[in-house]
Amino acid sequence: MATQWQTELADAVSDPAELIRILELDPALTSAAHTAARQFPLRVPRSFVARMRKGNSRDPLLRQVLPLGEELEQHPGFSADPVGDLQSRAHPGVLHKYQGRALLITTGACGIHCRYCFRRHFPYAEETARAAGWRHALDYLRGDTSVREVILSGGDPLSLNDRLLAELAAALEQIRHIKILRIHTRQPVVLPSRVDATLLRWLTACRLQKVVVLHTNHAQELDEAVRDACAKLRQTGAILLNQSVLLRGVNDTVEALAQLSEALLEAGVIP
Repeated sequence: MATQWQTELADAVSDPAELIRILELDPALTSAAHTAARQFPLRVPRSFVARMRKGNSRDPLLRQVLPLGEELEQHPGFSADPVGDLQSRAHPGVLHKYQGRALLITTGACGIHCRYCFRRHFPYAEETARAAGWRHALDYLRGDTSVREVILSGGDPLSLNDRLLAELAAALEQIRHIKILRIHTRQPVVLPSRVDATLLRWLTACRLQKVVVLHTNHAQELDEAVRDACAKLRQTGAILLNQSVLLRGVNDTVEALAQLSEALLEAGVIP
């Protein structure tokens, strides 16, 4: 039986025409949006859409998800792998860029498709740590005693069900040199129902030091439901941090960044 968050995720808006219609925007935006969405599909939970302002094509939340024709332009010197993930591939599903920490590509799925995503071209089918039931990725981590911190990323690791995540966390606990579990996720922000009793149960039980890094770009994203989700995550013993992307027309002013930092601190999240 599907959980509430899985039901909401399945009902996410995936048609640009529907998003434009819901927000009462100019229908002339539809053609370019459909064209861009063929390369990278639209996906946005309806609870996130509800935080957008109708009739405003420059709404800071809308600008993060609406496919635009500019995405199809070619620019010399730009790369489909701007942060060098493929060069940092140490093992299928494992990125190892820095001393002391390794990143597991847990899934290619996300609750929302952000237009600026730097992994939109990543070959998830071949590069996911879930292959072989995590076994090969865990073998790599056991073999490198310098790794003290494991980062779960993707995609969004909280797109996976809690049974899988609990099994992975339990396996990581058994590797003696691993001390820190870091989870990078946008789900509690765009789909706060994801922070349910099952998630909180295994996260609380996890004996590793836990750090949850949220991804929030604008204060408008932090409504009451998100603040409540953050409070529940803190109760598991996790430290909550936030990462933001500097985005033109979204948060590229002193005022916007100050408001974001203040809203995060009020929600118990360290900017």
